[in-house]
Amino acid sequence: MKQSLVSIHPEAKIASNVVIGPFTTIERNVIIGEGTRIGSNVTILEGSRIGKGCNIFPGAVIGAIPQDLKFVGEETTVVIGNNTTIRECVTVNRGTKSKGSTIIGNNSLLMAYVHIAHDCIIGDHVIMANGVQIAGEVTIDDWAIISGLCAIHQFVRIGAHVMLSGGSMVPKDVPPFIKAARDPLSYAGVNSIGLRRRNFSNEQICEIQNCYRVLFQSNFNNSEALARIEAELPASKERDEIILFVKNSDRGIIKGYNRISEHKEE
Repeated sequence: MKQSLVSIHPEAKIASNVVIGPFTTIERNVIIGEGTRIGSNVTILEGSRIGKGCNIFPGAVIGAIPQDLKFVGEETTVVIGNNTTIRECVTVNRGTKSKGSTIIGNNSLLMAYVHIAHDCIIGDHVIMANGVQIAGEVTIDDWAIISGLCAIHQFVRIGAHVMLSGGSMVPKDVPPFIKAARDPLSYAGVNSIGLRRRNFSNEQICEIQNCYRVLFQSNFNNSEALARIEAELPASKERDEIILFVKNSDRGIIKGYNRISEHKEE
């Protein structure tokens, strides 16, 4: 561990081969795993748990107290998995008594100026581009890609393998395997390119498309669409994941794209 003009609390637990840049502050009750690199002017506050092989760039602030008036000083954490990259000036707040922890998975990339609020749960292999802003208690599942300057409302869930268009305002849940774009945010097709990159077969992608044709491109409400999907489409892991996501959505899901409505507005 290289130390130069750094402030490290004696109770912090830091692996011996961690590299720490100058003017970085690490508080008590912090754990940092092997092989992690921390740039200059990084602040890692009490309750932070950082895994192995992470790369944290200058100006990042990890583990600051929540920007939530309900927080009253309870002991909570931020947990960051292995091999995750956190770029310049990212801020990650720790949890509240609601969930107790903010969690970021393995092999994820948070680009510059991303903000992750209290009690969020971010999966593995997630990419967030520059300036993404995530409110409290948001869940983002594995392999999601959040394009630059997206703003995600509190309590929203983003499904696995989703791709959000840049600048999107996200007030509702976004089901797995799809692209979402436009204003208001709506279904923009299946993320077929991303799925192929992750070794989904053509048959799997076709099955996913069939599910979303019923859900988003028919005249059924969500309950009717789910009933038809269960009755008429063959069971599969992907089909069942879509059904469970929609059934368990507390905020409701985004809408399908209605070209007729768009033309009327024009």
